[in-house]
Amino acid sequence: MQHLQQLLATENSQIAQLLKLSLYGLEATLKQARIEYPNDPGDDLCENVILEIHNLLQPEVITENTENVETVIIDESHPEELFNELRDIFNTDLELNFYLGDAPLQSQNDTDLWNEIHRKLLRVPEDLATNWKKRALEIAEKNGANLDYVNLEHLPFVRDEIIYPGLNGTVQAKGLCLSKKAFLKSKIAPLYNSEELQLLSGFLSLYIKFMEIEPDLHHALKSVFSFDVVSLKSQHEQKQLYLEVLSDRLQRTQKTEGNTDSILNLRAWIDMDEAIHSLVFVPPAERYSWWGKLQQESRRILKKVANKAIKAGHDVKIRQLSGLYADICAYSKDDVQLDYGGTPGEVLTCLRLYTRINQEEHPGRVLFRSLR
Repeated sequence: MQHLQQLLATENSQIAQLLKLSLYGLEATLKQARIEYPNDPGDDLCENVILEIHNLLQPEVITENTENVETVIIDESHPEELFNELRDIFNTDLELNFYLGDAPLQSQNDTDLWNEIHRKLLRVPEDLATNWKKRALEIAEKNGANLDYVNLEHLPFVRDEIIYPGLNGTVQAKGLCLSKKAFLKSKIAPLYNSEELQLLSGFLSLYIKFMEIEPDLHHALKSVFSFDVVSLKSQHEQKQLYLEVLSDRLQRTQKTEGNTDSILNLRAWIDMDEAIHSLVFVPPAERYSWWGKLQQESRRILKKVANKAIKAGHDVKIRQLSGLYADICAYSKDDVQLDYGGTPGEVLTCLRLYTRINQEEHPGRVLFRSLR
């Protein structure tokens, strides 16, 4: 225990920082375990371990003795210092602007700012997001706030994952996580049995909940609105129409799941994948961001469905359109042009895959950046 305390107190130590993050995670895991296994024989010992970890993670308090009276000195940093510094450096970062566009942060308090920044980081490459999470944490800790892995907003999905932690101390903020328990308790989950359909229904459950907390979401689903990307915050009717189509396509995919016609099943999956990838940000999330990788999970399953059709004797080719728009525009149709975000002249995101099924070609669809 002594060595743990010494390592945690080591200034400018990356190892100490990793240890601290690991202890926060362990504390949260053990607390959750006590909730899920209340009659476990190790419950009392687990409580003691949690207390020991909590004591290790408490910030050091400086005391002075003046005329035998002990005075506790606490840093009374004003919360707005966190707000202003973090806002300023985030808004002026050129690399972030490349991926997020020129869209200043809108939050008016520290709690909302923490969440807004971390949700925006879901749209940038993971290495950039990781670096910015470290910077945000350094500023938060400097102002008396600590990471909180327990107070989290739960988004229903097919697995458990902490997306980003919250804060406690001088700033109280909820974090965000994926929750399999929340998904299984939803009305949607029991309707779909196979692992593949569970994933698709997980997207539906996740999207419904995420739309409630994320004001920057748009949709670009052609069958709902074919001319542009549409803000779901400003056009509630479009939000409902998008969710209805997403739900309808999920049900259609379920109906084809046991069908002996593998091409019928493949076409349903292609339509469903398009609906999943048509929930976008503007500019769209980078392909290797957290959001981009999440949506790619649908495409990995789709490739398995295509391989089944190939094994059944069909000629199937699937292509995700990317790179220079001039090089792929012959394989796409009804594309949408944006005037900012990414590199001029390049595809920003592939909404619908290009496919060739038994010599019949079906164009894809993309969002692309204009040359201006």
